[in-house]
Amino acid sequence: MLERLAALLLRVPEDREQLLAVLRQAHERALLDAEALSMIEGVLQVSELAARDIMVPRAQMDVIDIGQPPEVFLPRVIETAHSRFPVVEGDRDNVLGILHAKELLRLYTDERVDVRDLLRPAVFIPESKRLNVLLRDFRGNRVHLAIVVDEYGGTAGLITIEDVLEQIVGDIEDEFDFDEESDHIVPLEPGEHGARFRVRAIAGIRQFNEAVGTHFSDEEFDTVGGLVTEQFGRVPRRGEQVELDGIRFEVLRADARQAQLLLVERLPAPPGEEPEPGAH
Repeated sequence: MLERLAALLLRVPEDREQLLAVLRQAHERALLDAEALSMIEGVLQVSELAARDIMVPRAQMDVIDIGQPPEVFLPRVIETAHSRFPVVEGDRDNVLGILHAKELLRLYTDERVDVRDLLRPAVFIPESKRLNVLLRDFRGNRVHLAIVVDEYGGTAGLITIEDVLEQIVGDIEDEFDFDEESDHIVPLEPGEHGARFRVRAIAGIRQFNEAVGTHFSDEEFDTVGGLVTEQFGRVPRRGEQVELDGIRFEVLRADARQAQLLLVERLPAPPGEEPEPGAH
C-alpha cells in the first residue's frame, strides 16, 4: 500500500488542487479512508479561512456582566454549560478578562471572593487572523478562547480552539452539546457582497428561507445540504462553491458521504436587475 501511495505522490503536484486530486485518487484506490481524506482536506482548508469565517458573532456570545451579582449570572452559566466565559463591564466592547466556570465554585466556599480576582487575561485577535496561525498560537500559549475584534477595536465575536479543530476533524460533541435548530443557522459579519451565514447542512429549507429571506422550494429536498448536493450532482468537497439564485454556498466541511457545514453569502444583484432571492 505504501508503494502504491508513494507512486501517486511521485508525480509532484504543482498546486493545491493537484495535491487534492492526488489525495482523492488515493482514496478512490482505498489507500486513504474517507475520514483520513476529510481530515487532510480540513488541514489544507484551515490555512485559507480566517477567524471571521467561523467565530461566534458578538450578538450570540454568552458573557458575564461583572456588574451583576452572582445569583443573577450563575443560572445562565449553568444553563449554557460553557467552560469559559468572557467577562464584560457594561458593554461587550469592554472585555475585562476570561472566567473559568470551575473558578465559580470558590464563590460558594468563600463569600469574600471577588469575581474580578478570578479573571484571567483575555486574548484579542483581528478578524483577519488565519486559522492555521491561530491554532499554532492557541497551542503554543495554552489558550482555549480568544476575543475577535474588528478594525475599530470593537468586539466582533469569539473563537475557541474547539472551533478551529472542528474544521479538521468534524464536530466535537460532548454531553452538553444539543442539536438545537437555533444553532443550525448562525448570522456572521457581512462579507464583501452582503449578509453571510454559517449553516449546518441539516438545516431545513423552510428554516433557511425564514432566516435568510429566500424562497427555495422544499418539495424535492428537506435540507439545505440536499439542495446544494443536487446542484453539484455529487457529494461536494471542502472549499467548493456553487451559486444559486443570488446566493453563494461554500462548503466549509464535508466528508465522503455528505456536506456538513456551509458558508452562505448573499451576492449583489446584476446591474439593472433586482431578482427575488432564492426563487427556485
